[in-house]
Amino acid sequence: MAELTPMMKQYLDLKQEYPDCILMFRLGDFYEMFFEDAETAARVLEIALTGRNCGLKERAPMCGVPYHAVDSYISKLIANGYKVAICDQLEDPRAAQGIVKRGVTRVVTPGTVVENSILNESENNYILCVHYGEQGRYGISYCDVSTGEFVLEELEDDTALFNEMTRLNPQELLIADSHAKEFLIMTGKTRFKNTFVNPYFDWAFEAKAAEKALRGHFKVSSLKGFGCAEMVLGVCAAGALMQYLIDTQKNALLHITTLRTLNERAYMILDPNTRRNLELTQTLMENSKRGSLLWLLDKTQTAMGARLLKKIVLQPLKHLDAINERLDAVGEIRESIYLRESLADSLKHVYDLERIISRISYGSIDAKDCLSLKRSIGILPELHKLLGETKSVLLSRLYSGLDSLQDIYELLDSSISEDAPAGIMDGNIIKPGYDKEIDRLISASKNGKAWLAELEAREKEETGIKNLKIGYNKVFGYYIEVTKSNLSQVPYRYLRKQTLVNCERYITEELKEMEDTILGAEERRKAIEYEAFLKIRDMLGENVGRIQSCAARVAFLDVLQSFACVAYENAYVRPEMADDGLLDIRNGRHPVVESIRRQEFVPNDALLNDDTQNMLLITGPNMAGKSTYMRQVGLIVLMAHIGCFVPASSAHICLVDRIFTRVGASDDLASGQSTFMVEMNELANILNNATPKSLLILDEIGRGTSTTDGLSIAWASVEYIINNIRAKTLFATHYHELVELENMFDGICNYSVAVKEVGHDIIFLHKIVKGGTDRSFGIDVAKLAGLPEEVISQARIFLDRLQEYEISLNGLPRERKEEKPENPSTSALPAYIAELKNVNIDTLTPIEALNLVYSLKKELNHEA
Repeated sequence: MAELTPMMKQYLDLKQEYPDCILMFRLGDFYEMFFEDAETAARVLEIALTGRNCGLKERAPMCGVPYHAVDSYISKLIANGYKVAICDQLEDPRAAQGIVKRGVTRVVTPGTVVENSILNESENNYILCVHYGEQGRYGISYCDVSTGEFVLEELEDDTALFNEMTRLNPQELLIADSHAKEFLIMTGKTRFKNTFVNPYFDWAFEAKAAEKALRGHFKVSSLKGFGCAEMVLGVCAAGALMQYLIDTQKNALLHITTLRTLNERAYMILDPNTRRNLELTQTLMENSKRGSLLWLLDKTQTAMGARLLKKIVLQPLKHLDAINERLDAVGEIRESIYLRESLADSLKHVYDLERIISRISYGSIDAKDCLSLKRSIGILPELHKLLGETKSVLLSRLYSGLDSLQDIYELLDSSISEDAPAGIMDGNIIKPGYDKEIDRLISASKNGKAWLAELEAREKEETGIKNLKIGYNKVFGYYIEVTKSNLSQVPYRYLRKQTLVNCERYITEELKEMEDTILGAEERRKAIEYEAFLKIRDMLGENVGRIQSCAARVAFLDVLQSFACVAYENAYVRPEMADDGLLDIRNGRHPVVESIRRQEFVPNDALLNDDTQNMLLITGPNMAGKSTYMRQVGLIVLMAHIGCFVPASSAHICLVDRIFTRVGASDDLASGQSTFMVEMNELANILNNATPKSLLILDEIGRGTSTTDGLSIAWASVEYIINNIRAKTLFATHYHELVELENMFDGICNYSVAVKEVGHDIIFLHKIVKGGTDRSFGIDVAKLAGLPEEVISQARIFLDRLQEYEISLNGLPRERKEEKPENPSTSALPAYIAELKNVNIDTLTPIEALNLVYSLKKELNHEA
């Protein structure tokens, strides 16, 4: 009976432990995959499928990838929904007795990637763990393994969960086995249906096991210091996530140094519709960063700052003091050209410290990373000096907390060679003077090479072979090379080592002895350099917390200088923040539209308060700027709450707890919802969750159904908001019948978009003015779009007829013409008059007009 080879038995034993992963098995310079894993990988990676003798009757299917290029292959497997277990050699194959010891050193999943070549440097890569609680509540925890960020929070319902999932955009979702089916059904109705959902052991979500995992990792006796001891659901999620990371990452996770508790009362909640409609991080049409608010505000100089900026944009502050602290800091940087430009110039030399820290923790840091770390730390004294001259509270706090890390700088500066290669096994990474033994071996190696040069010169002279040379390769070592034409001059003491087409290679006893000396010194030096580097890496690991704290401060400083640069370049002003219910924006501008369009942007005011002007009812044609105006108000309010200056001549911004938007709609075919159903769901969310301190931006409510139904829903919605919520509201509509509501409710004020009419043409002035309008100008907009003239003319005829039944501005139906008894003298109109009434003069050609006049004159003559 056939028996498995020892190596294949080793492979299958490891595969049994990781049945849900593709196992990459290190063999020499390749990672190999076998059996079903090989067939899957060969198909996904588009590489050749071969076979290997495994001791069975049939060869085992096999494929492999080079170890130095493995990241790109792992990336492709993960993108296709697979987990990858990395099996490495745990000992030097040259020193191994029998089969080389191997073990899984890490499991790579979509949410646990740390490789720079796979990650987007300006985006966080989150894994999110969800724990089900009672009464529809949830505990969640999320982590970016590449930076060490670790957070927990508790949520009240499904809506809050989806809000957070949308904000975080996790690459992997961890859920208990018992809830996996329920969760998959729930997420299958959302945009997360393609996200990697990973079921995990139920026991890991139990309170005792979860708390034990957290206390064990952070080495604390209680979680009270993290402010989450009473957050049982959140702790269950965080503990399960920590246990999962321990199981898959196979290291101490030194860079996860703290557990942050997210307090939802500190941040404004932005639902997915608001983030999408205000185009905070990507545009509606193209889903690209360019054209979004994040794109406009991103003048960051570091990858850490870019990631933090996105978090800040999606988490506006709700506390006045915190907002004003940011505004003070931004203002101070904005006003000092020296400070602003010096910060930008210094920060551009700082590498991604957060992700370098993760590689320290994973033991994958190399000499190049050490040089990047050293150069980044070298900038800290400059930043420290710049901050020392500032006065604002926030910048002073950054100054006092910024560790210059000079001991780490000195360690790296004295130890790592500036010309160090990327690897850590091949030597040449330690500077001369750091280690005496390494220096001695380097000297021996150099002296040996000088001796080889002398030997070559001596042999040329003794043998008379002028083109004789001494060379080296990894397989045969050192050799004396002689061309075929000179073989007759080769002395008897030369021992043949290798035969080539054009030459012979030899060795001598003297050269062999020196080879042993030189290579021995080289190998010994590489080994000692490797050991020295591991000690340096361990010292860096002991200081991960310090480096991490420094990285966080540098990232925040980068965001503040980014806000200051944007404010200076675009002439933004500091908003006056207050909790008084007054929103007063003078000459406000849409920040993104203004920056993209070359023509001058038309500014507009906005005034909302709790009493006399609580809702602006905005009418006017499409393309006139209603949506741009409402979005710009929303963006200005949001920018103020993240601590950024705003595009206006002045702005008094009251604190708001939430910003809701209902702008545009589309079918959601995946869940079987029509455009109108999507619109109504969004409206229901707003009406059920808005408070008097919210800002509502509502555009074209009711347009997805018939005119009468839509008008009824819009009318009722306005009444409900003004009577029951009293939230500050911008309500744009084409139902100009709604303008009568101003006369019926206190707090509603009519506004419209100014339009200039020139004959049958209109000119958009993009100016919001007091007062409503009883015209929608829809036909005029259709004409601008290029509809056929015949359609436009017929539409005007229908409009005239329909307007007899519309509600006028004074709230009364338009008077219909009374049907009077026909005058006997006019009851029977001549045929030519009837014909003339039916003529469409807009489409009449000159020749047709002449023919018509001729026929009418002929008819008149005939009647006479």
